Amino acid sequence: MSKIQPVRGTYDLLPDNMARHIRVIDAARQASIAYGFQEMATPIFEFAEVFSRPLGETSDIVTKENYSFADRGGEMLTLRPENTAGVVRAMISGGLTQSLPLKYFYNGPMFRYERPQKGRMRQFHQVGVECLGQADAFADAEIIACGARFLKMLGVLELCSLNLNTLGDQESRLSYREDLVKYLRFFVGELSADSQKRLEVNPLRILDSKDEGDQEILKDAPLLQDYLNKTSRTHFEVLQEALNSVNISWKFNPLLVRGLDYYCHTAFEFVTSELGTQGTVLGGGRYDGLSEMLGSKRIPGVGWAAGVERLVMFSDDIFAKGPKVAVISADEASNGMSFQLAEALRDRGIDVDLPTEGSMRKKIKKADQAGVHYVLILGSDEREKQTVQLRDLADGRQREVPITNMEVTNLAEIITNDLSFC
Repeated sequence: MSKIQPVRGTYDLLPDNMARHIRVIDAARQASIAYGFQEMATPIFEFAEVFSRPLGETSDIVTKENYSFADRGGEMLTLRPENTAGVVRAMISGGLTQSLPLKYFYNGPMFRYERPQKGRMRQFHQVGVECLGQADAFADAEIIACGARFLKMLGVLELCSLNLNTLGDQESRLSYREDLVKYLRFFVGELSADSQKRLEVNPLRILDSKDEGDQEILKDAPLLQDYLNKTSRTHFEVLQEALNSVNISWKFNPLLVRGLDYYCHTAFEFVTSELGTQGTVLGGGRYDGLSEMLGSKRIPGVGWAAGVERLVMFSDDIFAKGPKVAVISADEASNGMSFQLAEALRDRGIDVDLPTEGSMRKKIKKADQAGVHYVLILGSDEREKQTVQLRDLADGRQREVPITNMEVTNLAEIITNDLSFC
């Protein structure tokens, strides 16, 4: 009988990796709270039109990447490939368009049928924020600042570079699109197959093509910034000034685009060279036209999403593997006191592992393998003297610390102060 495996493009989140995912999600949650975002969740599947309307029935995502299926009632449903459309749908169907502005944080699995590779799976996980109902450039600046704060909390901001561009308003973009298409038609036979398709549907997406031939053709293509009207220029200038005023460094990238018609003004990405070809770790922009495509009035929106798997890939050293303290009984009679000590330390904010089976030697060895920094050893002598042996597994040093009447505040302070430097 063949061994049952997970479906291609999916994987199990076992405790060690789950701890890293939780660290990323918690950091995103805390960063979003600092900016007034509230957590929400949408279903992992929607009516197919929630995604096909904004993305287009003939787009690659809809025709090749979406997991779409008919349910038993004949309704066409789609597993969400991203969450912005679902959040906007929730605003509309929930009757919340009169309660603007709305600021939401979300996290959860997304689904796309594509070739699995490092950092890109068929079921993947995202964290993201959406601000609905604010059209000014300061909303864009706050969204970007929130993303920067999140990456800083993870300790990876210095490994990233913020790329920034403006797509202009609809008037500017339509004027530019017309001239870009005229230019590209001279080279239509030399464009890559993907770019030839995009020329008819999403010509702006050709700007971020990775094909070397396309990049050579684009060197002399018209530039979007030359087509910006006064409104678009002012929006981008205010955004730049806001970011500069709080020392968020960025670089202008005229080839950074969002090719769909509902995107406008700001587009941005935090990218890194640490992950090879999967360089984008967080990206977003303004999407003022999306609500109209989903059947509502025009409501401004701006947000970002980040791939949890890519952030986890940065460095194992960034992520805690679990408790750094273990309470270990030297004999069975000490289990009760060990349990009380573990609870007392947890009350003081210290995560504790409490192994109760096996020899003391085996329990210490397992704690060391799990990345535990300190073990607290209790035996008959310690019970009698109301003390505990505090052993540092990193260097083997051990000392006796009193815990008279289970008053362990002093012990907790010693552990907390030492662990803060680990």
